[in-house]
Amino acid sequence: MIRSACLIFNPIAGQSDPAQDLAKIRALLEPEMELEILSTTKTVDADQLAYNAVQRGVEALIASGGDGTLSATAAALVGTDIPLGVISRGTANAFANALGIPDSIEAACATILAGETKKVDAAYCNGKPMLLLAGIGFEAETVEQADRTSKNRLGMLAYILAGVKQLGQLPAFDAEIETDDQIIQVSASAITVANAAPPTSILAQGPAGVIFDDGLLDLTVVAPRNVAGAIAASYHLLQSALTGNATERDDIGYLRAKRLKVSTQPPQKVVLDGELIGTTPIELECVPQGLTIFAPSAPETVIEEKLDGLPNLVVVSKAQLESEDDEKSAEVR
Repeated sequence: MIRSACLIFNPIAGQSDPAQDLAKIRALLEPEMELEILSTTKTVDADQLAYNAVQRGVEALIASGGDGTLSATAAALVGTDIPLGVISRGTANAFANALGIPDSIEAACATILAGETKKVDAAYCNGKPMLLLAGIGFEAETVEQADRTSKNRLGMLAYILAGVKQLGQLPAFDAEIETDDQIIQVSASAITVANAAPPTSILAQGPAGVIFDDGLLDLTVVAPRNVAGAIAASYHLLQSALTGNATERDDIGYLRAKRLKVSTQPPQKVVLDGELIGTTPIELECVPQGLTIFAPSAPETVIEEKLDGLPNLVVVSKAQLESEDDEKSAEVR
C-alpha cells in the first residue's frame, strides 16, 4: 500500500457539497496514508498542480472532480510509473465508468487503499493528452450546449436535453480518415475516436466496447440520413454497449488503429475528454500502457472492424496508392 499521496481536489465539480466530500475523503484515506491536499482554482488548473507534484517526486496522485479534472491530472502521469487514484465527483463520471472504477467516494477510496494497479493506454490528440475520447460533430456541439449552469442545475439531464436539441439540426459533413495503411472518405454526422469510453458514451460504441489496454484507438462513424435514423442509430449503439454485440447497421461504421488523422469539410468542432479544444483536423496516436491506475481488473473483449454501408464511402489502401505511384514513375522513365 502507498504511504503518501497528493490529492488534487476540484471544489466546483458536480452537484454535492465540496466541503463534505473533502471531509469524507480525508476521513477514509488519512488514517492509512499521509495526504497532501491541493485544490484547483480559477487561476490554477489540475494539470499545473499535477505536473508540479510529479516534479516533486510524489508517490501517488489522487484526483477528485469531474472528467476534466481527472483527465488533466492523468495527463501529467503519462509515461511515468506513478499510479493515479480516481475519486469521481462530476456530472458524467465517464472516466471512472470506462475503467471500471467505482464512482462513489467510499468505494473509490477503498479501491485506492486496496493498492491494486493496472496499466492502461493513453493517447495524444493534436499534442494534447487524451484519456477518454475525442468527439467530432454531434458530440462536440452537444457538449458546447450543455454549459456549466445547466450541468449544475440538471446534472446528466443537461447533456440529454442538449443532445435532443442537436438532433433536430443533425448537420452532416464530409470526412477523410487516414490510418497507417488506408485512407477513408465518408459522409457523417458524428465521428468519435476513443481510448476508453463507458457504455453511456454511445457514439463510441460501434464495436460494442472499447478496449483500454490494447494499444489501439477505436473509431466510430455515425451517419444517419435523418432524425429518425439518428434516433434508431443511437438506440442500436446503446444496445451494442449493453449486450456486447457490435452493431450491423449500414449507417454505423468502426475500425481500430494506433494512429489516426481526421479531416472534415467543413471544419467541425472537437471535444477532447469533455472539453472543447477547437476544430478539425485532428491527429491522434495511442500511447500503449502509458498510464498506471488504481483499479480492479476487468474482463477482456474482442472488437472487429466494419465500414460497409456508410454513405459516400471510399476506402483506398496505402499500399495500392504506392503501387500506382510506382507504375506511373516506371511509365515516365
